[in-house]
Amino acid sequence: MSHSFTEENYIKAIYKLSNGRDGVNTNAIADALETKAASVTDMLRKLSAKGLVDYVKYKGVSLTDAGERVALQVIRKHRLWEVFLVDKLKFNWDEVHEVAEELEHVSSELLTRRLDEFLGYPQFDPHGDPIPSEDGKLKLKPQKLLAEMEVQDSGVVVGVNDSQPLFLQYLDKMGIFLGAKIKVIDKIPYDSSLEINIENKKDLVVSSEVARNIFLSA
Repeated sequence: MSHSFTEENYIKAIYKLSNGRDGVNTNAIADALETKAASVTDMLRKLSAKGLVDYVKYKGVSLTDAGERVALQVIRKHRLWEVFLVDKLKFNWDEVHEVAEELEHVSSELLTRRLDEFLGYPQFDPHGDPIPSEDGKLKLKPQKLLAEMEVQDSGVVVGVNDSQPLFLQYLDKMGIFLGAKIKVIDKIPYDSSLEINIENKKDLVVSSEVARNIFLSA
């Protein structure tokens, strides 16, 4: 069954907002999609009728198994296109999200399969997020936020929690990239900022907010 651009956006938003929770409220969905709560309620009724969500008024919404499969396929296409844009068309990692938002709605399963094959079956996108396999499986890396690391701990950057262009541009400017080795030199009690070393070459101080948005793998 094919789904509209808008339906897929709702399903993906619910998947991301659920994050292991039983129900997502309509206001959270409205905020995420920058729309009105009344519009969200109307769409949830449609998705419920199609068997894609379980929706109980005033109690929230969750995806059915069918809805989760749709969400994972949309996310799979989005992240594969991001890999293509960065690896093959030489986009920067801060430039690809909006383009991939459009491309993720291409419905051809054959195209997605061929794209995956062409790219060499990548498991992670340019921001370190796992790419769902064709059957919806996710390979997760053991990871820890930089903010949770202790002094003298070190790890390799494997992902970011914030993929907004301004944040990614900031990381580029600081010399922080996927695969970079980071060591915590000091933690500053006053504002929880961290002094870090990158690639054994460069020392700098990052704010607690930045540290909460960088994932490391030991």
